[in-house]
Amino acid sequence: MEKNKKEQGLIASIFGTIGDIIGTFIHDILFDDPGRPGVMRFSLPARTFHWTVAILVVLLGVTGLILFVPGWGVAGLACWTRITHRVCAYVFGTVLVLYFVTYRKNSLSYIKESFTWKREYLGWLRAAIDYYTGGDESKMPPQEHINPGQKIWQLTTIICGVILFVTGAILCFAKGAVAPGVFQWSLFTHALAFIIGGCMLIVHAILGTIHPRMSESLRSIITGKVSEEYAKNHYGKWYEEISK
Repeated sequence: MEKNKKEQGLIASIFGTIGDIIGTFIHDILFDDPGRPGVMRFSLPARTFHWTVAILVVLLGVTGLILFVPGWGVAGLACWTRITHRVCAYVFGTVLVLYFVTYRKNSLSYIKESFTWKREYLGWLRAAIDYYTGGDESKMPPQEHINPGQKIWQLTTIICGVILFVTGAILCFAKGAVAPGVFQWSLFTHALAFIIGGCMLIVHAILGTIHPRMSESLRSIITGKVSEEYAKNHYGKWYEEISK
């Protein structure tokens, strides 16, 4: 009897914890208080853009994988997979253009930030492996609004994105209009960019959701905010700059 009570208590605590997490994020998404204490990292347009792109990338990735993997193509025999893939690509391109036109300054800043690298970043890169595997956090040098690891992710998304759009356009619209060699190289490059971008996406998702040291990363892209302590520890230079 005592054992059953303990088991029920354990199960209740597990489901209670999961319920608290889900409830917290639903509250943050639907009823977030702008006056909530914290430091604003991402604006509402940036967060909306992020999640829109995330959904489209997942759909593109899944449908692309079905078309790419031998034997999985049977799932696309009715053409719905290929149609979904192309529609998502069109929507993705439209969203990018609209966001760039509407928030040109932020978009150019994102691109400039991704391609701007400093010698001091080498210190972060040298300490990163030890840090992400549980090493001493104090060894990590203070960082700006985006650290070098996030810059690598941003740079990958830009380069792979451009390659995927260009080669995808050739595969979609230029079949028969370009030389067979060009078409085959476009197919190969498209697949290579998909593999590289997909692997980086998995790393990005793991670090942003379940890595213990990135505990506020997911919440920051939902509510836009992180705690002051988190900002100080992870983005010391940026926090010092905005605190002035």
